[in-house]
Amino acid sequence: MIELDSSRLNDYDFRSFWIKNHPDEAEAKITDEEWQKLEERKLTSDDIQKLEIERITEEELAVYTDLDKKAAYIYTLMNTGYSYDEKVIKSENVTDEEYALVSENISDLKGVNTKLDWERTYPYGDVFRSILGNVSSSKSGIPEEYKDYYLEKGYSLDDRVGTSNLEFQYEDILKGKKNKYQVMSDGSYKLLEEGERGNDIVLTIDIELQKALEEILTEEVLNAKKEANTEYYNGSFVIITNPKTGEILAMAGKQLKQNDDGSYSVIDFTSGITQSTAVMGSVVKGASHIVGYNTGALKIGEVRYDTCVKIAATPEKCSWKRLGRLNDISALAYSSNTYQYYTAIKVGNGTYKYNKPLVIDTEAFNTYRNTFAEFGLGVKTGIDLPNEITGLKGSNTTSGLLLDFSIGQYDNYTPIQVAQYIGTIANEGTRMKPYLYKGLYNDVSSYDKNKTELNKVNTEAKYLDRVQEGFQAVMDYGLGNGYIDASYKPAGKTGTSQSFVDTNDDDKVDTETISTTFVAYAPYDDPKVTFTIVSPNISHNNGRSTHQSSINKRLAQRVSKKYFEIYP
Repeated sequence: MIELDSSRLNDYDFRSFWIKNHPDEAEAKITDEEWQKLEERKLTSDDIQKLEIERITEEELAVYTDLDKKAAYIYTLMNTGYSYDEKVIKSENVTDEEYALVSENISDLKGVNTKLDWERTYPYGDVFRSILGNVSSSKSGIPEEYKDYYLEKGYSLDDRVGTSNLEFQYEDILKGKKNKYQVMSDGSYKLLEEGERGNDIVLTIDIELQKALEEILTEEVLNAKKEANTEYYNGSFVIITNPKTGEILAMAGKQLKQNDDGSYSVIDFTSGITQSTAVMGSVVKGASHIVGYNTGALKIGEVRYDTCVKIAATPEKCSWKRLGRLNDISALAYSSNTYQYYTAIKVGNGTYKYNKPLVIDTEAFNTYRNTFAEFGLGVKTGIDLPNEITGLKGSNTTSGLLLDFSIGQYDNYTPIQVAQYIGTIANEGTRMKPYLYKGLYNDVSSYDKNKTELNKVNTEAKYLDRVQEGFQAVMDYGLGNGYIDASYKPAGKTGTSQSFVDTNDDDKVDTETISTTFVAYAPYDDPKVTFTIVSPNISHNNGRSTHQSSINKRLAQRVSKKYFEIYP
């Protein structure tokens, strides 16, 4: 009645089928001595079956026709898994004629049933495809690695289930309800309870913005790789959110893959937004300012002179250039490292003298980390995707590393954490959970119920206002000038950090690189959107080339323009 590819029948199952059809001939292949060993428990029944299978000749198997082989394959499928489980005989490429023929003859095919199955369709192709996730096939059922998880929830082994990302995260909503049958004594089925289709869900993603983002990111990643000094560059991430709700409007990660001919193609790595880390650099200086204000180590308007800091037996620590006299606003605008070093020394109750040992209270690391966590740095953001990681936390507490921490050069964070951080600054210190699930389709009342306020940053409003003013200065006359059109009223922060890669796969980082980051929100007087861009290992500190790709600036210009075209 149905066509099956009998070539999928393996040799072991084929020979087992022969034994079922020729039990006497199979037994004759075992010697009296071997039967005796079985009685003496020197051989097991499995050993006997193995011997029978090994001794079946090719001539004996040759009597089977293609139709016999199809029967053998069906027999094997019927005996796979638990005896009480539904066995899938054919689930792919079933023709209308096959389905009708079997359905018409159900009364004569005891124990056989037909049912309609489904396949996901993706009208936007690969756009956001990896985050939508995957479901198991009707043939494979529950994958082995998820078996215990789903069986505890009352699933059957042959159920189709979500196995990654949103399909897995929202399986309980998407799954629907199966028909419930009673198996009668003659092997037929009696319908007891009608099933229901699963729910459709609405995401926060703006699909037009998402499509544009993926196109722009793909183009710019390839463009960046063509630039000088990008030997170890491998891709970038971009996240666009609504800071007041936590909604993710678009997000993408693109990674480079080298082809056999030496050219590069781009593959999706959006999962890296929640599952990879980077040294984020100076974008975190807004949180560092808050640490300073809260502890009294930094005063509003405080003026300091930017020069290098030298601790005994360590190299000088400097800003990217000598910046002269700075206050707390211009220190953010021009991204002074030294300004943050002096704050960190005070937070650690240290006394600094040029080229002398520096002793700090190691509790200062906790002081910084606790405040950073209130912004979402170094903790899980709560995004509704499985397997989010917390980042990488340094364990060494030497004095110089506290200074590094204050400029984003020690702990590693995920891109989604940095997106939550800039959203918290934009949202007046209220940290919102980032989310993708907006609600049930055709149920507007369910929209935005996933909106969750996680905490408020423990600081005074005047301090947060000062950071916001500093971030406006970054975009007005500082290092972020030109990243986003001034007419959009942006506020933000650039970041550059030293990072390291393992170039010879010996699990040891051996080459210094430069990673760049950029965060922003707009308009600064009523923030509606945030932009987060992370480009790890964008250039190589090789002592020869000083070229550094401007990919973050190009991405910020193009992505922000597209956003404001859609949301004028």
